[in-house]
Amino acid sequence: MNLSCPIEHHHGDTILQAHGGGGRLMAELIQSVFAEAFVGLGLQADADSAALDIAGPVAFTTDSFVVKPIFFPGGDIGRLAVFGTVNDLAMRGATPQAISLGLILEEGLPMAKLRRIIESIATAAREADVQIVTGDTKVVERGKCDGIYINTSGIGPLNHGSDIHPRSVRPGDALILSGDLGRHATAVMASREGIAFETNIESDLCSLAAPIAAVLASDVEVHCLRDLTRGGLASAANEIANSANCSLSLNAQAIPVTDAVRGASELLGLDPLYLANEGRFLAIVAPESADSAICELRNAGCEACLIGTVNESPRGIVTLTSELGATRVLDLLRGEQLPRIC
Repeated sequence: MNLSCPIEHHHGDTILQAHGGGGRLMAELIQSVFAEAFVGLGLQADADSAALDIAGPVAFTTDSFVVKPIFFPGGDIGRLAVFGTVNDLAMRGATPQAISLGLILEEGLPMAKLRRIIESIATAAREADVQIVTGDTKVVERGKCDGIYINTSGIGPLNHGSDIHPRSVRPGDALILSGDLGRHATAVMASREGIAFETNIESDLCSLAAPIAAVLASDVEVHCLRDLTRGGLASAANEIANSANCSLSLNAQAIPVTDAVRGASELLGLDPLYLANEGRFLAIVAPESADSAICELRNAGCEACLIGTVNESPRGIVTLTSELGATRVLDLLRGEQLPRIC
């Protein structure tokens, strides 16, 4: 892991300077904070790049994480960075193998917070069975970022023959949702604004690699997978409908939302269908595979359910049928209901 040499001095409790040439103090920081936490995770701290052994086709992804606050109920920015990257790979049916870790740190960041985040990253990587093989860290002046920003890239082999992509979606396909919606965005928002609800709401943040692997190892014919992060289920459904040139029909009564999230959304004027999730995905499978997909996902710990179907027309449109039988178009929002949540 090449963490370069951006920190000239660190002093006990805080990171102090946003410039400098490294040296002994930087080496100490790498060994005491990063290398110590990442033992057994493939860290190559003495090289400028990682050497990977990957044969055949691979999936490759990159993402940046700027969540505010950096600690929230059910997770933190470090855990979010690892699982966010792992989940992006899983959505192509890849087996997550290795990730990079780029840190942008703000002057004055308490060392205790940095250590806590790094330990969280290490724990999440072990849970997801993915290696952290290379990285970098830079420090910016005080006030130029909210404590810490994280960039990750991930790579993993594609060990299946399916073309998991919106172009594979066909009319008649079944829409399978992996669990309840809206908890991540609600948890982050409540923590950011200091709002207390009667029921504690925690983020759904988790790795999706294992349940996806279970489905792909079965006889389920998977056509498309999409994690429901920015913009939630509604945005993901619209993106798929546009890419696949088809129509997605959702059944509101079948879509699970906890009473706590529903109540918080009504109070704040938010729609759970557009709220970000960090541990939920939409699987589009052949109609004859729907029951098997739900069974495999439930066996893997997901509360999967059938929420709709794919239709040929009206093309590029997502519709939602209410509990009373009324149907409306579920539009793609311009912007986000809640910014800085992932």
